[in-house]
Amino acid sequence: MQQKLDGTTRLFPIIGDPIKFVKSPQQLTLGFEARGHNAVCLPMQVAKDDLETVMHALTLTGNVDGLLVTMPHKFSAFAYCQTSSDTARLIGGVSVMRRNADGTWHGDMLDGLAFVKAQIDHGARVEDGRALLLGAGAAGSAIAIALLNAGLGELVIHDADESRATRLVDRVAELGRGRIRLGAADPAGCTLVFNATPMGLAENDPLPVSGGLLDSSMFVGDVIAGHGLTPLLKAAQSVGCKTANGAQMVDAVQEMMLDFLLGQDANSLPQPTAASTSRRQRDPAHRTG
Repeated sequence: MQQKLDGTTRLFPIIGDPIKFVKSPQQLTLGFEARGHNAVCLPMQVAKDDLETVMHALTLTGNVDGLLVTMPHKFSAFAYCQTSSDTARLIGGVSVMRRNADGTWHGDMLDGLAFVKAQIDHGARVEDGRALLLGAGAAGSAIAIALLNAGLGELVIHDADESRATRLVDRVAELGRGRIRLGAADPAGCTLVFNATPMGLAENDPLPVSGGLLDSSMFVGDVIAGHGLTPLLKAAQSVGCKTANGAQMVDAVQEMMLDFLLGQDANSLPQPTAASTSRRQRDPAHRTG
């Protein structure tokens, strides 16, 4: 069926830099159509320094009903949300945004739920497992929360920026209840190894964890999508590990994103985001739709 495009079409841009690797626009557009909504998802190349200008313009564009947010904007975009989910507030970041009734933005972070679902769907045993999580950015933070909520036994966090890893451990300490700690990029004793860093995007990137430290007892997952089998997953498969890739995470999140963007998610009641209040007072784009 051909997508209808006319003056009533609703827009759901995905913003990021780089944007050429995203897979969501076509899948989400087909998803909107399957649900009977005249809507399209549009990829938009938005540099980090241009986010404020672009958010102002999108907020003032009346037929933009929602946004998908990818790197490097997941933390920065949170400041534009008047309301948000518990997970988004805990992380201070968002992966999706939709309009409130007054035209302001409500944000949520779905990366963690989608990532964990993809791992379990492809054979990972998360409950009571021991995981090394590489990367404590927005995606890594969301994954950490989702893993702990899924009953993980122990979570070891490593990030090249130790202060960022420390902030994540501190942020989820209450949720973790002693199950989360900082550690080296060494998966010894772990049943699960997860990459939430950008390593693998560029051709000459080093592995986030040495392939020589992996063994067949470990399940290895990678957030990198759009690049086929990443070097990390190639190394993991070469020693007999089961794996899940970023494309499978993208597949897992599609229905979650559609539910959220169309206001059909289970956690649809908005909660205020205190950090956004002062910004809205300064920027009229946060007071109009």
